[in-house]
Amino acid sequence: MRVGGVDGVPGGWVVCVLSGTGRARRVSWSVLPDAAAVLETTAGCDAVGIDIPLALPAGGERRPAEVAAAARLGTARSSLFPTPPEQVLAARTYADACTAAQRITGRKISVQTWNIVPKIREFQRLELPGSVVETHPELSFRTMAPETGFGSKKTARGAGQRIAALAGWVDPARLLGDLPGAARLDDVLDALACAWTAERVVRGTAEHLGTPPHDTIAV
Repeated sequence: MRVGGVDGVPGGWVVCVLSGTGRARRVSWSVLPDAAAVLETTAGCDAVGIDIPLALPAGGERRPAEVAAAARLGTARSSLFPTPPEQVLAARTYADACTAAQRITGRKISVQTWNIVPKIREFQRLELPGSVVETHPELSFRTMAPETGFGSKKTARGAGQRIAALAGWVDPARLLGDLPGAARLDDVLDALACAWTAERVVRGTAEHLGTPPHDTIAV
């Protein structure tokens, strides 16, 4: 089995490709500049989980997949930024994006959402293979360790909790022993969580929140 996990980093993407099964899995890490490079690196994977919206909302309503994911996340729902409509993606400044969003949805977008707009655009411009699925790391971590009250992923406690959760699936010492210098620890842990969900997709055990086949978040 070969699966990939992808998370955004400043200026690009961190990608893990896991080969094999069990705790002897091998991992290859990359930090790549754009979505095209991500698809090239993960070509041949049975499934690839990507932490970025791959579907756009219809009109001013929030995507059903995000509504379902936010409900599942509970108090952690703030980690899930609403996907802006297509007209917002065409904006070139934050002010223009807020104007477009308010006209369509009645609300401005947050700075955090605006910061991921370029990454959403990257994948919207490409034809994606069927192996690529949208994932959300916080949803994945809470599914793999439902009894854990996760702290912020930016803290030592939160990072430790996420490594402990992943240890039920892989050997973290093997996979985290040689990380790319351009990625932060929370980014690589998120990429691994996306790969965990990708493996569930391959095995047929993943849930698909939303409205298949076009608007789903896998977990």
